[in-house]
Amino acid sequence: MKKIDRAVKVAFEKCLAVKRNENVLVVTDDANLEAGRVLYCAARPLCHDAVLMTMPERENNGQEPPDEVAAAMLKSDAVFLATTKSLSHTRARKNASKSGARIASMPGITLDMMSRTLDVDYGRMESDGRRLCKILNGASEISIKTFLGTDLTFSIRGRRAEPDTGIIPYPGGFTNLPAGEVYLAPVEGTARGRLVVDGSIGDTGLLKKPIEIAISDGFAEGMRGGREARNLWNILSVHGKLAFNVAEFGIGINPRAEITGNILEDEKALTTIHIAFGDNSGFGGRISVPSHQDGIIRDPSVWVDGKQLMNKGKLKI
Repeated sequence: MKKIDRAVKVAFEKCLAVKRNENVLVVTDDANLEAGRVLYCAARPLCHDAVLMTMPERENNGQEPPDEVAAAMLKSDAVFLATTKSLSHTRARKNASKSGARIASMPGITLDMMSRTLDVDYGRMESDGRRLCKILNGASEISIKTFLGTDLTFSIRGRRAEPDTGIIPYPGGFTNLPAGEVYLAPVEGTARGRLVVDGSIGDTGLLKKPIEIAISDGFAEGMRGGREARNLWNILSVHGKLAFNVAEFGIGINPRAEITGNILEDEKALTTIHIAFGDNSGFGGRISVPSHQDGIIRDPSVWVDGKQLMNKGKLKI
């Protein structure tokens, strides 16, 4: 069996546990139709009915899909979102999850990424995710430092960390594929300090130059780093102040993920963390805005309530 065939089979049978009597919806767009077709062809012999819906590419991550797509998601047992821009933080995805659909969000997925990152040791990722959540849940404060100058602190008091380990056989389950992260929403208004993003970021991809971001009272208030920093500032500015909210803290735990410039994979890579700006309403936060931009930080040192969790990218668990 080819690597791509084995990887897709894992996604259907292990990750979403698709059954013969179920209906599967694959949502894609014009720019990512190749991946959508591969998933659709794989679904046909594994379920009762498979549907492929193609839509125009969204302008940014978090923008709602067409009403027809949202309606179809509500009526499906399992949904694969093989789109260019992420639908993870949309109302359409949240409503479909509430209706019981099991959903894998795969923004920007490529055939190479499928082959490399889907057929992994999910048991190990689940174990690592469980241990990290145990440390984070009930904690009060996170501090992050890097050799490039990141010095950021924020509260996580009352917020719950969630593991995204790819296995969702239950109604309403939601995951990224590739999976492999633990994430939470920092308490709004508490982040302060400086963040240096040196891996990749949202719609920009791999960074040629690190972006330095000044953060105060929970919002990014200034950026330096040349053209890419200006581009990020412009992307966020379209959506107003809420798009500058420090929305997410995440830790990558997928051993086969690499930093390629595709955030879907980058945020799962070992030895990285990510900080996102914008919407966090789908995972315990209070900010709702149609924008979510993740920034990847390489080799960070992280402390939870003063106890070191990561040392230059290496987990101490």
